Amino acid sequence: MLTPHPRFCPCVRFAGGRIFLVFPRSDYHQKQRELGGNITVQDNRLAPRIKPHLSGSSAAWCLRLVPVLLFFISFVTYYCSYAILQSYGGTSKSLNSSKSLCGGWLTQKKWESLNFNISRQTQLFLKLEDFFWREHLSNLALPYGIKGSELLLLKVLAVTANYQLPANIENLECRTCVVIGNGFAIKNSSLGGIINKYDVVIRLNDAPVKGYEEDVGNKTTMRFFYPESASYNPGLHNEPGTLMVMVPFKQQDLRWLKEILYNEKRVRKGFWKPPPQIWLGDVSKIRVLDPHFLHQTADRLLRIPQHPKSKQPVHPTTGILAVFVALNYCDVVHVAGFGYPNSKSQRHPIHYYGYDTMKSMKNSYHDLNHEAEALKRLEDSGAILYLHPHL
Repeated sequence: MLTPHPRFCPCVRFAGGRIFLVFPRSDYHQKQRELGGNITVQDNRLAPRIKPHLSGSSAAWCLRLVPVLLFFISFVTYYCSYAILQSYGGTSKSLNSSKSLCGGWLTQKKWESLNFNISRQTQLFLKLEDFFWREHLSNLALPYGIKGSELLLLKVLAVTANYQLPANIENLECRTCVVIGNGFAIKNSSLGGIINKYDVVIRLNDAPVKGYEEDVGNKTTMRFFYPESASYNPGLHNEPGTLMVMVPFKQQDLRWLKEILYNEKRVRKGFWKPPPQIWLGDVSKIRVLDPHFLHQTADRLLRIPQHPKSKQPVHPTTGILAVFVALNYCDVVHVAGFGYPNSKSQRHPIHYYGYDTMKSMKNSYHDLNHEAEALKRLEDSGAILYLHPHL
């Protein structure tokens, strides 16, 4: 078996954005036929040096190297591009590239691919008109519906009145959103500057911002909360324009808000943790999240049965709820700060702040493992993107 000499392999040249393979003169027509005319073959002065018995087999063998060479060139190009993107914040953090995937049609297709079998709903908050101009159909009580809470809601919405996000966000053709969880994973991530660039930043409960700006940023478009997770002074860790979004899990939650708004005597019963008796929130920035979203998070995303066999009910966390809301409202959804330590690590901190550990979650009304699986499905489908490594 003859081994081709390197001198008789084709030479690769680049000119004018095209690839040229330079073959010996005697093999010109053979190579042109093999390549189907797709690659220009140039002549050179090597023809006199070619031995007749090598002209066919050696060149054919060398041609087999062409795909390998092209693959190598593609790999180097990709690697260099990836390195450049990483130097500017990484592919997972590039909002410009994410915005290129925006568009009503693309967003709708992405939603349909999740197989929730429900329509997207971009109207997030309850509004007073729902109760006056049409019947607000709801056969479910809180936290999944308003049945039995209509009068409380009427009084609350009569004072708050507003039910939209700011016009500069509502009018965006492409909304980029990031949901910031309170998990330990975001600690020392230095993501603050990137987080502040999103159109909508959603935060949860009473998670602090001051003192943690380098990791979590300081922009807050919406903060989801309920009475037990409320901070008495929302201005401490929010911006003046931050919307405070009440997530009502029970009637007592709406009653607490009504008593705050009307400055009525506070009722302290019915809470697993004493809520603030004084709340300095701006009335014009208060919104009440439509229970539809919690219901669909439980039913379509987590598939939690409405009537569980166990005595203790299971409800979605505000974190997974916020992700589902973002999937409805936003074109691009990124997340950070999600994920809990291994259940065996009972003493490991669970938040980027404070000293709570996994032990404190032992008797919660949430199925954290189930939620982690749901987030993994969303990530695998491309519906969400994490801004940092996670388990």
